[in-house]
Amino acid sequence: MLVRLLYASRAAAPVKNNVVDSILSQSLKHNPKLGITGILCYSEDLFLQVLEGGRDEVCELYNTIVRDDRHTNVRILSYQEISERHFGGWTMGHVDVSTVNPSLLLKYAKQATLNPFNCSGQASMALIEELMATASVVGRSG
Repeated sequence: MLVRLLYASRAAAPVKNNVVDSILSQSLKHNPKLGITGILCYSEDLFLQVLEGGRDEVCELYNTIVRDDRHTNVRILSYQEISERHFGGWTMGHVDVSTVNPSLLLKYAKQATLNPFNCSGQASMALIEELMATASVVGRSG
C-alpha cells in the first residue's frame, strides 16, 4: 500500500546550505532502497516536505525526522493512502523557497512567505505541486 505524508517543521537553527546538503545526501543514500520519493521545500526557518512510499517505510522515516535535532515542531499536515505517486521521479527533489517568485507563495497563503503552519495542508500540497509544474524543483533522480 502506498501513502503520501506531508509535514511541516521549524528549523532548530537557521537553515544553511550544509544542513540542506546533509539532508539531501541522507535522502539520496537511503530513500531509493526504501522506495521513498518526495520533495523538500525549505526557507531559513521552515521545512515543508512530502514523502511517498510504502506505509511502513514512510511512517518509519517520519518517526526518524521527528527525532532529528535539525527539526522542531514537526506537524503532519496531510496523510493519505494513494493509488499512485505524484513525485515518483524524485528521490528527493528540493526547493529553496527564497528563489521562488513571491506571488506564487501569496497565491496559497496570507503573506508571500513559506509558512505551512498558517495554511491548510491542501494549500501546502497545491504549492508543492505548482513548484514542480513550474520547474522550481531541482534534484530529479534517475
